[in-house]
Amino acid sequence: MFISCKSMASLIKSIMNCFKSLIQCLTMSNSVTDPRPWEAPFDPIQPATPISYPITNLETLESGSYFNSFHYPFNIASVKLPSDSIDLPCRPRMLVCHDMKGGYTDDLWVQGGNNQDAYAIWHWQLMDVFVYFSHDLIALPPPCWTNAAHTHGVKVLGTFITEWEEGVKICKTLLATKESAQMYAQKLAELAEKLGFDGWLLNFEVKLDIDLINNLKEFVNHLTKSMHSSVPGSLVLWYDGTTIEGKLDWQDQLNNKNKPFFDLCDGIFVNYTWKKEYPKKSIEVAGERKYDVYMGIDVFGRNTYGGGQWNTNMALDLLKKESVSAAIFAPGWIYETEQGPDFQTAQNRWWGLVEKSWGVLQSYPKQLPFYSNFDQGHGCHISVEGSQVYNNPWNNISAQGFQPLLISLEDENTMQASINFKDVPYNGGGSVMIKGNLEQGSSFSTQLFSGNVPLRDQSLFISYSVKFEGESALGICLELLLPSKAAVHALITNDEFPFHANRSKFVYDIIIKSEEINANASSATDVKWVLYAATMNSDVINSNGQTLTGIYLVSALKDSSGMYSTSLGHLTVSTTKEGIQFPSAKDWKVEGQHLSCPLPHVETKSVSLKIIWLLDEKEYRTSLFTKYNIYVEKLGFGMSYLGFAKVQAFYVSDLVVPSEVSMIKFVIQPCGNDGSCQELNKCPTYVLNV
Repeated sequence: MFISCKSMASLIKSIMNCFKSLIQCLTMSNSVTDPRPWEAPFDPIQPATPISYPITNLETLESGSYFNSFHYPFNIASVKLPSDSIDLPCRPRMLVCHDMKGGYTDDLWVQGGNNQDAYAIWHWQLMDVFVYFSHDLIALPPPCWTNAAHTHGVKVLGTFITEWEEGVKICKTLLATKESAQMYAQKLAELAEKLGFDGWLLNFEVKLDIDLINNLKEFVNHLTKSMHSSVPGSLVLWYDGTTIEGKLDWQDQLNNKNKPFFDLCDGIFVNYTWKKEYPKKSIEVAGERKYDVYMGIDVFGRNTYGGGQWNTNMALDLLKKESVSAAIFAPGWIYETEQGPDFQTAQNRWWGLVEKSWGVLQSYPKQLPFYSNFDQGHGCHISVEGSQVYNNPWNNISAQGFQPLLISLEDENTMQASINFKDVPYNGGGSVMIKGNLEQGSSFSTQLFSGNVPLRDQSLFISYSVKFEGESALGICLELLLPSKAAVHALITNDEFPFHANRSKFVYDIIIKSEEINANASSATDVKWVLYAATMNSDVINSNGQTLTGIYLVSALKDSSGMYSTSLGHLTVSTTKEGIQFPSAKDWKVEGQHLSCPLPHVETKSVSLKIIWLLDEKEYRTSLFTKYNIYVEKLGFGMSYLGFAKVQAFYVSDLVVPSEVSMIKFVIQPCGNDGSCQELNKCPTYVLNV
């Protein structure tokens, strides 16, 4: 067959593209197609809507210019890793490497976005380590991921990656001398410490001259030691790419070609094209450090054991059997490939397979007060203590509260518990909805949380909000474990009769009547959220070494069989009835910075500025405040909700001000770790004349 020169060139180009695609499939790769707002003409020094972005060159890393960026203070994670999560457990561990469309999609907007269907993960109870991954040189985790992961006791790592020809050039500079290797390692450790995440995945996928290997080892060693000295519980993991011989040669196991790097850090992320016998071989090489070997699984299924996708659990089952750790790569496959029927359902189904294979790894509550509003970090509305303040689509993973297990204790499938983020919530953006058909004489039990809170001679104060429909009844069941290992079950409900009349999974040793505090009608619906509170006195608990180990929802109908529908808006368990004591407005110092005001005589006015607030911590601890709601009041036009901040700063961008308004007031509302919020008329404010 005759082929023209032009056709031949096209054929060769196609073959080369296919070859390149094949190489990418063998490495960690998902292409980036979305705009990259941090690239030119982006000026990180200039005030703008805060974003998260990577560091793309060594010059920026070396100079430390990132810390001079306008965006830097907004990117500091505010949630610390809990002290009981500092040390990794001595068991097979679960690492999840996110790699969603190359990173920095909806999650780059630090103060949130308007996509209610933005990608998120809310199954934190199933993992130990979360890695934020992109194909940029230095992937800095957006603070929303660190905040949500740390809330649930999960460590967060950034990624340092060198690949392709550009990666070779970078490595020649990085590893030019022992001193340069140490200097750049120190800079990476400083980034992690100041931004509040827990370490690094080192992803070298380049061919290196053999004379650079010793300096590469020094880089790994110095980074690991620097991280350990500055961030307790930090991790540095090596990816199975470049070998000790300088070759780019994925081993798919731990062996003598990558073990020298493994010996200098906290573990290895093994490439995902391993064979059935490789986990066992890796364990033999690792010896006592077998749990530091994380066998990769590509959810896209590119030559991965078991095929990934809906068969990811095949690889997990094998790894669990061999007692080695797992590294799930790119669970965003569910979102990117639009698995049906919808993302929420598909996400829960896929992670359900992970849970079935490996079980629940994280437990909470571990301390009091314990509060959850069941927010997944996205929704259609936002409410504050029963009052709707926002009525538009939104997303911000930093808003995630403790995520419930929602494990049904019944075999029947006529009832279902799920997160509802479409209806008006009580607090935040979500609630737990229990819905379905209940037969007469039966009840439905759902496990919300599995924790470990030691109780002493102290009373418990429980508050929760409920939205009832029809003849539905709801109870909160607390499981208390005695030193003898016997369990005591305490039912808290406003109406105990349906639970006496119906069969239950539990025998209630204690029944406490909750009292209605108030009922707030939402502006968008006639169905009311009702707030309840109950006290479990210390003499009732007889707290002598008891431990709070479980929290359950119990559902029943007051009448005969029929449709059941109830929503739980929030749950607080505390040892203090009064809750958080908020500072007065005068205790705060509020400032406006980088003010951009309208020109005189302009009809349409807009204002941009950065607001910061500081508190004298001699009397108050800002660690008690989990977030700050931000409102603006335009004289004569009422008060509007602008968003929330996890740090003590908020950027107002292009706020439209009616021409007849000459003064606006910003209100910063602190919210406590028990879910309470300060009364608006007692909050700190900032007044601006425009």
